[in-house]
Amino acid sequence: MTEAGNPTWQGAMPNGPVPPCGRDDISGLVLAGGLGTRMQGRDKGLIELGGGTMIERVVARLRPQVGPLLISANRNLSRYRQLELPVLQDPAAVRHCGPLAGLLAGLTAATTPWLAVVPCDAPRLPADLVARLASALERGDLLALASDGAREQPLFCLLSRSLEPDLAAWLAAGQRSVTGYFARPPLRRRLRLVDFSDSAENFLNINRPEDRAGFSRSAELAPGTGESR
Repeated sequence: MTEAGNPTWQGAMPNGPVPPCGRDDISGLVLAGGLGTRMQGRDKGLIELGGGTMIERVVARLRPQVGPLLISANRNLSRYRQLELPVLQDPAAVRHCGPLAGLLAGLTAATTPWLAVVPCDAPRLPADLVARLASALERGDLLALASDGAREQPLFCLLSRSLEPDLAAWLAAGQRSVTGYFARPPLRRRLRLVDFSDSAENFLNINRPEDRAGFSRSAELAPGTGESR
């Protein structure tokens, strides 16, 4: 049993895929399906930030790094569809059950062997995120996670699409924890942790109104356009 009293998932890991050869092997997924509880219930992806919405900023930074691009959202769907990208809702059985539900929708819809995942509230997303995650993978690996040098950033990751049935079983068993899913020893043994301590500021999340205000002030003070380094 886990410390929380839930049974530890013991699902068998899938066979190891071949690491991606380029962006055409990688779909992108922007997670925008949360309830925004720390943002007073607002849809974070649609919050204005520096002349555009957060989802627009993140899409602009992720698009050059991947092939097909997908959005995970559960409300304001018509607004998200204005970006002219496929919009995925969480599977009905686990709707609004956290980021892993959106991740499962992305793995199910992806048409490439790999899926790069980022949250919608990271407007300074590293421009080399996917390339560095992909280059760390070796044959047989299933997952690469970013670390900002102080802590892991599990929602900045690159996953094998073959993990779909494993993640579906984890959610069906009532599990919801992102860190718990990635911490399981069978998966951990086939995971690469990638150091981004040289660009830790690019993992800033806009979770609360004060984060948004702080980002706006830093953009105003930055040279040039105010885009991240």
